[in-house]
Amino acid sequence: MQSRTHTCGELRKSNAGERVTIVGWMENVREVGSNLAFMILRDFYGTTQVVIEEEKMMAQIKPINKESTLSVTGVVRERSNINTKIPTGEIEIVPEKIEVLGLCRHAELPFEINRSREADESFRLKYRYLDLRNPEVKKNIVLRCNVVSALRNAMTEQGFLEITTPILTASSPEGARDYLVPARKHPGKFYALPQAPQQFKQLLMTAGFDRYFQIAPCFRDEDARGDRSPGEFYQLDMEMAFATKEDVFGVLEEVLPPIFAKYGKYNTASSAPFQRIPYLQAMEEFGTDKPDLRIDLRVTDVTEELAECGFGPFAGNVVKAVPVSDCRLTRKAIDKICADIEVQAGSKAYWFKCDENGVLSGGIAKFVNGDPETLAAVTEKLSLAPNTLVVLGAGKKEAAQKIAGVAVKMLGAACEGHMRKETYEFCWIIDFPMYEIGEESGELEFCHNPFSMPSGGMEVLLAAERGEIDPLTIMADQYDLVCNGVELSSGAVRNHDPEIMVKAFEMVHLGEEEVKAKFPAMYNAFTYGAPPHAGIAPGIDRMVMLLAGEDSIREIIAFPMNKNAQDVMMGAPSEVEQKQLDELHIAVTSEK
Repeated sequence: MQSRTHTCGELRKSNAGERVTIVGWMENVREVGSNLAFMILRDFYGTTQVVIEEEKMMAQIKPINKESTLSVTGVVRERSNINTKIPTGEIEIVPEKIEVLGLCRHAELPFEINRSREADESFRLKYRYLDLRNPEVKKNIVLRCNVVSALRNAMTEQGFLEITTPILTASSPEGARDYLVPARKHPGKFYALPQAPQQFKQLLMTAGFDRYFQIAPCFRDEDARGDRSPGEFYQLDMEMAFATKEDVFGVLEEVLPPIFAKYGKYNTASSAPFQRIPYLQAMEEFGTDKPDLRIDLRVTDVTEELAECGFGPFAGNVVKAVPVSDCRLTRKAIDKICADIEVQAGSKAYWFKCDENGVLSGGIAKFVNGDPETLAAVTEKLSLAPNTLVVLGAGKKEAAQKIAGVAVKMLGAACEGHMRKETYEFCWIIDFPMYEIGEESGELEFCHNPFSMPSGGMEVLLAAERGEIDPLTIMADQYDLVCNGVELSSGAVRNHDPEIMVKAFEMVHLGEEEVKAKFPAMYNAFTYGAPPHAGIAPGIDRMVMLLAGEDSIREIIAFPMNKNAQDVMMGAPSEVEQKQLDELHIAVTSEK
């Protein structure tokens, strides 16, 4: 028991009369007169009250700062005033001996431990070891540990082998910036930290392993978001040989719901099979490829109905509407939501409302009311009934969809009766476009994973090459797993045929020699006979964030970086000595 007989969360009334030793941090001391004080000792497991009743012992504890670590030996007795809020609230310890094990040398703490979540984030990250003493913060880390353990057990039961893959590897184009590591023995050359074990897990399938998984660390030099930690993250990486997407779906549909139901903030989760929604349908109905199925609101296209209404922003643009039945929001609340939508979507949202008498008013109602044909067409298309709010977005198709998608999310949460909050709703987004036009390059690029199998294989690529079909209409055998509006992972049936791989890359102007140069191991391995294979990699961090009901991913990581990818506790990134740079043949130049 590590120099103790019991933990601070263990003792009960049945232990009364026993001589015990507990250890922990001195959370608080409340003095009542000159010879009476109540001290709270806290460890990983809970808290226990210690009653000081002797002048000598009072003198001993007076100079001790809070958060010092102590060993208390004494006798357990029943409390006269029971504290029903804590498990140990029926007992207290009368100490015979108090020993300081580790003195806190600071009279003032950066923040109150039990209220650390109210402190400025910069202080929380700098003093993370203090922040983690808060039981409310610590429980998220414990939850993460339990979830990872449950995932490991479930995957093993499904017949998967846990295999670790290299951390130092070669740089390859996988959608984000690499973290590079200079190779001391090879001047001018660099390793890269893996953005994902993508190529290694496909090589394992080629090597004859049937089912692989690992809790894989991934490294990407990208900016932070609420659901993305800068620098590094972890994923449940898995791959299956001789598999289709339905095989992958079957595994996760069996593994995830019990874990979400057991460990989540909500105790219900979707059962198999999860709903399958094609990407283009998701964008039309939800305005996003990450729909929250707890919300019953849907997007309706009203471009044709409002084309001639006379409202300038609608002219020549796509117009999407989100009708909300039985909406009781005030005009002020509606204006606030529209302003928030504009912040998130980057484009303005408009609105009107069908009042309790069935008359359109507010916002842009006068443009809809202006022409009887327009009014009739909109009323029919949106099935307008009294007390229906309609929020609209306009612009190019993608912009209008984005506005509507943000509106669905905000209105679902704000309008009573349109969101079943206390459940986990999973869905698969399928049939993603293989290619897209890059925003910066203006040229054809891979839309998601370049290693995915195009739906239709070689035939569809050749048809696009001959000009018989638009490359943008080619679909990939890719899929995303979404839960409550959060993308947990992307996966795909892999392109295991080297000829199809080369042709797929030729579409984005990368020739066979470039493919061989960028992916030499995978290309060569596939020439030796590769099995069809498929996989996916749900994010551990996002998964635990959902389970804990947290809005920020930093709350479920033991030692997170800040938004600027800095570890302010350890002082990383930091400068290094010139000797280290010389060994690595690196010269640091100053920015002009």
